[in-house]
Amino acid sequence: MELERKNGEWIKSGSCDLGLRRIKVADEKNGGEVKWVKTKVDLDNHVKIPMVDQHMASPDQFVEDYIANLTNTQISTSIPMWDVHILNLKTCDAESTLVIRVHHSLGDGTSLMSFLISCCRKTSEPDALTSFPAAKKSRPHTGWFWKFWSVLLLAWNTLVDIWMCVATTYFLKDTQTPLKAPSRAVAFTSRRIVRRTFCVDDVILVKNATNTKVNDVVLAITQAGLSRYLNRKYGKCMGDGESWENNLPNSVRLTATLFINLRSYPGIYAIAEMVKKHSQTDWGNKIGYVLYPFKIALKDNPLDYIRDAKATMDRKKATLEAQFRLFMAKLATFPLTTMWFSNVAGPQEEISLFGNQVTFIAPSLYGQPVALTIHIISYEKKISMVLSVDDNIIPDPYQLCDDFEEALKLVKKAVVAEGLIKK
Repeated sequence: MELERKNGEWIKSGSCDLGLRRIKVADEKNGGEVKWVKTKVDLDNHVKIPMVDQHMASPDQFVEDYIANLTNTQISTSIPMWDVHILNLKTCDAESTLVIRVHHSLGDGTSLMSFLISCCRKTSEPDALTSFPAAKKSRPHTGWFWKFWSVLLLAWNTLVDIWMCVATTYFLKDTQTPLKAPSRAVAFTSRRIVRRTFCVDDVILVKNATNTKVNDVVLAITQAGLSRYLNRKYGKCMGDGESWENNLPNSVRLTATLFINLRSYPGIYAIAEMVKKHSQTDWGNKIGYVLYPFKIALKDNPLDYIRDAKATMDRKKATLEAQFRLFMAKLATFPLTTMWFSNVAGPQEEISLFGNQVTFIAPSLYGQPVALTIHIISYEKKISMVLSVDDNIIPDPYQLCDDFEEALKLVKKAVVAEGLIKK
């Protein structure tokens, strides 16, 4: 799917414009019902190229502050709800930074990642389309007994999760930790967006050694990192960073809203495929969510975090919780958890956008009623954790990044120590 420029406008080839040339208006003839209407795109309203000092002392801090200031503003509803900011300033990561801001009504993370990849080409082959990281579907159990047991387990788990949904929404609240926002008013505060990048080979090494999924490993290091961070907040660490005095309160309840792709065929697909009629990989917002309980604790064996994550995710795969919560979110209050968590696959090889090599991708968001949101994104041989934080509540997000990085090192070290892989 290509972008074409006609009469000064960037548009998508074909009949579908994905909302990039549409605005929401109230249809007075249908009782004020909101509908999408095509409009003309004035690029001056959407493309921003601020003048910057090329010799400033801290260009990386400038880019971070620029994005933080963007989170204090909203995209006007009188124009298509997206804009692009080009920061021609060399940082430690790139020659320049492209900030693309899109309203969530246009599509979820899967849709927007598909759009980005469809616009790009392989750096090694400038005329070649990039590969799409389509997910593999798990094989279902065969035999009548396993099918019967799977249906029974699905029904039971869903009933339990429905009860937990109601309980979490109305009276079973998370512990008020240093990571938790005191109220939903945090949705209107600015966000600081930071990231930490790891080598994807380290994550895959742990995944293969423990017979788990990449998502299990990422959730495990998140749980370990959160535990380290909170333990430091409640006290002080000792010595070498591996020996800790346990300062954590008993029975900390810390829940994440974990977003799930509800498409029939999960994964990232070309835009041309997503916009087909009756496509199983629909464009738009096709996400549900589950409540993921992080067990905050300091564990003697770091591999216990992996075991916790795998057990929890195996349980979450055998439930209709995500579909039920999507339905409930349209009718009732969204449950107030401590954090949000999302994971999306990115390009599998190095890509270029309109001839410009892409060195990193860092998706995030603002306007959410939590103080911490974590996005996981893979790109080529890297995997990044992108944090969106309210720095009035979490003033040291880079310390949290350090704890995630240290958690991965400890898990990898434990895998080697137990002889699960060769050194």
